[in-house]
Amino acid sequence: MAISQQSVLIIDDEENMRHMLKAMLSKAGYAVESASDGVEGLLKMEGSDYGFILCDIKMPRMGGMDFLKAAKEKYSHKTFIMMSAYGSVETALEAMKEGAYDYISKPFKKDEVLLTLKKAEEREGLRKENLTLKTRINNFEKRYSFDNVIARSEAMAKVFDLVSKVAEHKTTVIITGESGTGKELTAKAIHRNSPRASEPLVSINCGGIPENLLESEFFGYKKGAFTDAVKDKPGRFVEADGGSIFLDEIGELPISLQVKLLRVLQEEEVTPLGGVGSEKINVRVITATSRDLDKMVREGKFREDLFYRVNVMRIHIPPLRERKGEIPGLMGHFLETVNKMLKKNLQGPTSETVSILMDYSWPGNVRELENVIERAVLLAAGQLITPAELPSSLTRTKTTASYFAPEDTLSIKKASKVLHRILIERALKETGGNKTQAAKLLEISRPILLSKIKEYAIG
Repeated sequence: MAISQQSVLIIDDEENMRHMLKAMLSKAGYAVESASDGVEGLLKMEGSDYGFILCDIKMPRMGGMDFLKAAKEKYSHKTFIMMSAYGSVETALEAMKEGAYDYISKPFKKDEVLLTLKKAEEREGLRKENLTLKTRINNFEKRYSFDNVIARSEAMAKVFDLVSKVAEHKTTVIITGESGTGKELTAKAIHRNSPRASEPLVSINCGGIPENLLESEFFGYKKGAFTDAVKDKPGRFVEADGGSIFLDEIGELPISLQVKLLRVLQEEEVTPLGGVGSEKINVRVITATSRDLDKMVREGKFREDLFYRVNVMRIHIPPLRERKGEIPGLMGHFLETVNKMLKKNLQGPTSETVSILMDYSWPGNVRELENVIERAVLLAAGQLITPAELPSSLTRTKTTASYFAPEDTLSIKKASKVLHRILIERALKETGGNKTQAAKLLEISRPILLSKIKEYAIG
């Protein structure tokens, strides 16, 4: 027999108690069945899927505590509420320790039972929502992830497609995009999914090393090449032999070194400082830049021949402000990561926090979002991330004037309607048209939202 999730099994050896509870709960809208002891209760549970179980402690054949232990082994996700006329703090604690959701002392008031069941329903609803959310996140990660890069937009899906195609070849790749978009993660994904994955990936930030040290860092040096060269030192290209080298911010390379890098790419050999002969290397080159290399070539700041050598396959990572649909998924991913790192268990952001994060322009892109989530988890006192935990740059409130020009109207009534319409349209856009979720963001009921949509003729 199929039983709804709003069903209750009453287990009590007193017929009058079973009858009273059944009448009360049936009137409140629950589907109710009963059993006279723990043995009968277990048999009933084998053939039905009850949402909640109300069980007495003192019963013949099998008492409530023995029933609870046996039932929790087979039905660990069920909600058990224990009852007893011989209640004590110790009994309640023991029941909770064995897995009961709550404990009610007899005699009890009608409202007490109904309130306990209502709370249990809300908890069960939250548990289902969490399971649904986890399933969606897992599905999202399967569809919109590549290696350790996580995204959600079609634009990033195209990036992943390009990455998978170029990974198996030695083709030189340049990854473009603003700082913080995930260029280095993309480079790592290319290497890890290539035939060179077992060999090293050597990374160099071309803008993070002083110009006078770059050449020796790239190509190494021989003993005596300069004052401090007390022994031979291989360069980063030699270290990457057989694997890949990632040249981050290649647009920062000085012109003098661009010439030498071009020769390495053309001849596939390096000559260390102070050396007399060259050394052959087999290296896959991946580069990245946040600068406009096309413009730099036109301005004479980047060699045209080197540009064509590194620009064989270009992969562009769009900024986060152009793919805001990814923000909820990224938040969930970073929250899970930071929770583990800080040994916390935050559930997520409030609807107001989500609205602020979705409305922000994210000049620092994904890296900035990750830092904001880490900061919020670190500061949060409760189970949710509130606006109080966000940096002030995100929470500066917009004035009413930012929604409509003040000369449009001086009527508070008309201005209020304009603001309501704009907020509703924004909420619907952010939730992809999901009216239930939009109502939660707006902090109004769904019927009121539907009424407003009709009133303002929102498509």
